[in-house]
Amino acid sequence: MEAAEIERALRRIAHEIVEKNKGAEELALVGVHTRGIPLAERLSSLIERFEGVRPAVGVLDITLYRDDLSEIAVQPKVRETRIPFDITNKPLVLVDDVLYTGRTARAALDALVDLGRPQRIYFAVLVDRGHRELPIRADFVGKNLPTSRQEVVKVKLNEVDGEDGVELWQR
Repeated sequence: MEAAEIERALRRIAHEIVEKNKGAEELALVGVHTRGIPLAERLSSLIERFEGVRPAVGVLDITLYRDDLSEIAVQPKVRETRIPFDITNKPLVLVDDVLYTGRTARAALDALVDLGRPQRIYFAVLVDRGHRELPIRADFVGKNLPTSRQEVVKVKLNEVDGEDGVELWQR
């Protein structure tokens, strides 16, 4: 995906979120570290442009909720979780860059539920690459990208990487 395709996908997702939620009132977005955060910010901005209401955005670190914590590092880097609003009885959109096995989404759901009981949690991803290991699916998808397990989907966002794009790499 090139920058223009990412922008189009995010505009479509923003419209779908508003439509499925029947508006933007009380809606909040929560971005998963790292690239889910700028995606959530962009979606919030787009929703504000369409609806005149800017959904609040939170930041979620799932490091301590991962089921592969012992495999990723001896001392994993724990980052900030910052959700400056009460999630109880609020419709939330969990935002991430890539949906693969579903394990990151499961960890994010566990982390969110530890913070309160949302009215509903929607899940939005820029890329769904398949190969689920858990029964998890996204409500909003920018692009379905069938891959092999030997391939890696690399999302680049201007806020983090200095450019927008989605690349497919061989392991």
